[in-house]
Amino acid sequence: MNAPKTEASAASPLDTAGAVRDENAFDPALILPFLKSQIPDLVEGSVELRQFPGGASNLTYQLTIGGREMILRRPPAGTKARGAHDMGREFRVLQRLHPHFKCPKPLAYCEDTGLIGSDFYVMEKLAGIILRRDLPSSLRYSPERARQLCLNLIDTQIALHELDYEAAGLADMGKPAGYVARQLSGWSERWNKVLTDDIPSYDAIIAWLTSNQPADSTRPGIIHNDYRYDNVVLSADDQLSVIGVLDWEMATLGDPLLDLGSSLAYWVEAGDPQEMQSIRMQPSNIPGMLSRAEIIDRYAEKTGREVRNADWYYVFGLFRLGVIAQQIYYRYKLGQSKNPKFAAFGLFVTVLAQVCERVINRAKV
Repeated sequence: MNAPKTEASAASPLDTAGAVRDENAFDPALILPFLKSQIPDLVEGSVELRQFPGGASNLTYQLTIGGREMILRRPPAGTKARGAHDMGREFRVLQRLHPHFKCPKPLAYCEDTGLIGSDFYVMEKLAGIILRRDLPSSLRYSPERARQLCLNLIDTQIALHELDYEAAGLADMGKPAGYVARQLSGWSERWNKVLTDDIPSYDAIIAWLTSNQPADSTRPGIIHNDYRYDNVVLSADDQLSVIGVLDWEMATLGDPLLDLGSSLAYWVEAGDPQEMQSIRMQPSNIPGMLSRAEIIDRYAEKTGREVRNADWYYVFGLFRLGVIAQQIYYRYKLGQSKNPKFAAFGLFVTVLAQVCERVINRAKV
């Protein structure tokens, strides 16, 4: 779900912002008085706004004021699912999680939609490498380094799941009891609200997930809910270490295996069929990367959790990803977004349905 790379992003391994898309533009001078009131050490100077090309949900900008680079996040225009794109909640999650985990420091939240047409928040920028669909031309990993990178990615997610959220004062971040059932019913409802006449039915997928639904985890944890390569920042020095995790919009307390399944849904291996390769969003296919089965084994070994019905969590992750893609495609079909890359999301939804069907046909739950 990422935009095509620009020449600049292809040449440099560091994540860089580009020009602001016309439909996402606003005058950054409008928010200067607010930011000065909220960020005491903000130094006045020239103001520049640029936009990161990745992402198809919330919009992410680089805001530079007096040479200081910060990140601004705001919701997209158009129809939104109830509870989605909650900037205030994401800001509060960062405030509480930042002292305990690798995430950016939040700086200011504005609920006044009159300034730029929506609420927004600003956080510190973590300068580093963010991997998107393909590696930039200046960055290469040997199979051994690619494997270590993959292990570091998985182990960072495990560290989040194993964090003592009660000791960190985060016990009210979500409601683990009934989490699996709420997720399944919630995403099913979202799907039914964004149907278009050019995508396949997901009814059989929903029915299978419902009839094979697992019980809630007896070891709930903090889950990110969109953990993948382009939501982590890698060290520019060693290009292997995870120095920060981004995009905490959907973070909550719940079953960590659902979080693992959602991550696996993004994981396209080198040996996967061509239709899966066509929707690959991260370089999980380069030599040395673990397979989905190896990721599950690593997770089970490091956490001591049994992952008996991995197929169910994987299919749920695929289904959830299909709903997210359809929500974006629905906004495009209704003309609420003019971004041309969203035109291909209908194909994305179709391919995910095909993958779900294959996994269900051989599933062991």
